[in-house]
Amino acid sequence: METIVQGNTEFALDLYQKLRTVGGNLFFSPYSISTALAMAYAGARGNTEVQMAQALHFTLDQEQLHPAFALLEAKLSDISEKGHVQLQVANRLWPQVSYPFLEEFLALTKEYYGVLITPVDYGKPKAARETINAWVEEKTQGKIRELIPSGVLDRLTRLVLTNAIYFKGNWAHQFDKTLTENAPFLVTPTETVEVPMMAQKSEFRYTENDTLQILELPYMGNDLSLIVLLPRKVDGLRELEGKLTVEMLRECTSGLWRREVLVFLPRFRLGCGYKLRKTLNAMGMTDAFDESKANFSGMDGKVHWLYIFNVFHNAFIDVNEEGAEAAAATAAVMKVMSMPPPPATFRADHPFIFLIRENNTGSLLFLGRVVNPMQETA
Repeated sequence: METIVQGNTEFALDLYQKLRTVGGNLFFSPYSISTALAMAYAGARGNTEVQMAQALHFTLDQEQLHPAFALLEAKLSDISEKGHVQLQVANRLWPQVSYPFLEEFLALTKEYYGVLITPVDYGKPKAARETINAWVEEKTQGKIRELIPSGVLDRLTRLVLTNAIYFKGNWAHQFDKTLTENAPFLVTPTETVEVPMMAQKSEFRYTENDTLQILELPYMGNDLSLIVLLPRKVDGLRELEGKLTVEMLRECTSGLWRREVLVFLPRFRLGCGYKLRKTLNAMGMTDAFDESKANFSGMDGKVHWLYIFNVFHNAFIDVNEEGAEAAAATAAVMKVMSMPPPPATFRADHPFIFLIRENNTGSLLFLGRVVNPMQETA
């Protein structure tokens, strides 16, 4: 479990480094992408398998990898069943209709991922696109409606790999709407926008150093948390992104401790969509997209026949004051040798990085940055 979480986090940060070169807000689910590509990896062989393992940081062999993903999926299912948060991951393979897949491949995806392969007829690209997009829209409660744009699919399409994720969580400590006020957000040191700034003072896990403030905001149920990495400098985002590593994240989160914090966080809503073929190519996963080199013979028994046309990924998040009130009783008996320190002030009024993790395993489910809270799409 630790191995798969470590690898998924390394992939997440590698992907972030590629995607961050385009300006503006950024939000994606590395967990969803890793899971969806792991299903395709189950059928990869030869150099295609080697390249995918390196790009995705899969260090376990095929026999160990897929059961490990199944364990992670089971943990998320347990969280979802508790009802504290809405967490819906949708991923599926869409091959050309009547394409013969190996029974062992189908059995593996069914056993470890619970996903059926759904054939469509790319000879009728409009109907195929409508079928895929309608499925994604239904799985994401209408938040993602056009995952695959018009003109992408054609008669040469052999396989489309789709993944979409919808998430909304209620805060364990909700923000009071009456305290939300418009305030300036410094997009750059010289450019500001007015944003609805939420505010509250409560006990949170928090730490800081000379260049960075780190705050953990738990969602109801305390299974998931949003962690905000806020540079001290208004223009410190690029420097922070350059230092973003697995070790840096581990150090940040392990140093968190409970204290009273005065929090100012902008309300924001992000919907981001990506076509990842070029990005994954740049990360070394080239053969999978090349019809003359791709080897997915573990799917169909043919060495150079099936290939991945593209990888589409959409993610949506809504961060606001709303949340169910948690019913809990806590008794903390504390002794103090001196006066307690004043509350720390965490004012997220300039660009920051945020992530959402599953607290038990440390699995990184979502990763993004807010450059302009008033920009809803990227």
